[in-house]
Amino acid sequence: MEVEIGRGRLARVSYGFDDIAIVPSRRTRDAEDIDITWEIAGFKFELPLLASAMDSVVSPQVAIELGKLGAAGVLNLEGLWTRYEDPLPVYEKIASFPKEKATRGIQEIYQEPVKPELITQRIKEIKKAGVIAIGSLTPQKVARYYKFALDGGLDILVIQGTVVSAEHVSKRTKPLNLYEFIKEVGVPVIVGGCCSYSTALHLMRTGAVGVLVGVGPGAACTTRRVLGIGVPQATAIVDAAAARTRYLEETGRYVHVIADGGMSTGGDIAKAIACGADAVMIGSPLSRAVEAPGKGFHWGMATFHPTLPRGTRIQVGVKATLKEILLGPAYENDGTLNLMGALRTSMATAGYESIKDFHRAELMVAPALQTEGKATQFAQGVGQGARS
Repeated sequence: MEVEIGRGRLARVSYGFDDIAIVPSRRTRDAEDIDITWEIAGFKFELPLLASAMDSVVSPQVAIELGKLGAAGVLNLEGLWTRYEDPLPVYEKIASFPKEKATRGIQEIYQEPVKPELITQRIKEIKKAGVIAIGSLTPQKVARYYKFALDGGLDILVIQGTVVSAEHVSKRTKPLNLYEFIKEVGVPVIVGGCCSYSTALHLMRTGAVGVLVGVGPGAACTTRRVLGIGVPQATAIVDAAAARTRYLEETGRYVHVIADGGMSTGGDIAKAIACGADAVMIGSPLSRAVEAPGKGFHWGMATFHPTLPRGTRIQVGVKATLKEILLGPAYENDGTLNLMGALRTSMATAGYESIKDFHRAELMVAPALQTEGKATQFAQGVGQGARS
């Protein structure tokens, strides 16, 4: 649907997770019968979840722990773990920065160059533990560094930037040709981010096995504020899922849609899957884990950009273990613990047995949910006041 935002100028109406609700169907199921496994490029995961390639979220040890829990951690191969032999003191320094000096301080820390031998070493550490090794590189650096990751035994490569297109145009440098690169790299490739039907379709046509959907929705990302670019996640995922259907009809090949960012609760994750995502990539909910390397702080992947930072350091605190965040038990009712249990229960309540079945769930535009929530909070406050 389009609306006129001014004389002669139309804009699409779009929706975020808070604007929609999942409608229960006529059938419910036992939560224990629900299958939330996910398989991509021959690799099977018990949980449809990737941890974002953010230094505050994923270390080699966190990637190992997530792998043992049935999920996967994506290691930033241009991050602290490949710039410093021992990055732990660096994390301490980042945590110590006053708020007003954090961005500048992080920029200085990331001036340390990437050391290719550390890329190989970190991937080997993950592989040695017997879990699937996934690493992320930017389009600008992937050709330079990917072979070092392959030397370590990398299983899946993620080519990730704020916005990635299949046809980058430059008069100054020779851009990465995704079509040729993906064909020759030798391991499955996931690419992103994107937030539109056309871009998702073009990325699928490069031969990628998965497409990351989301531009600037994360808690530590300021892309939408700095650049004004982005699409609310519910609409972005539905559009990418439509592109997946079109590509499947064209080729018979299924490309996975991975919702990237903007999800903080189990309800958000359930809505992302219902909108058409095959899996989710999250950062801030996991940055609060006891095992997370950020020591209660979280920062975006573009926070350290030398000329135009598009991320920020936020204090998230330490809430629970990785296992509790993903699998519970939950001891709070705010939806931030037992995320996968919430997904399973949502699917059971709506009556869908598998991830792909859940893509057929009925959705409703329900902006009144926000108003109802505020009204409930107000009523509780009035009640407490009356009792006092």
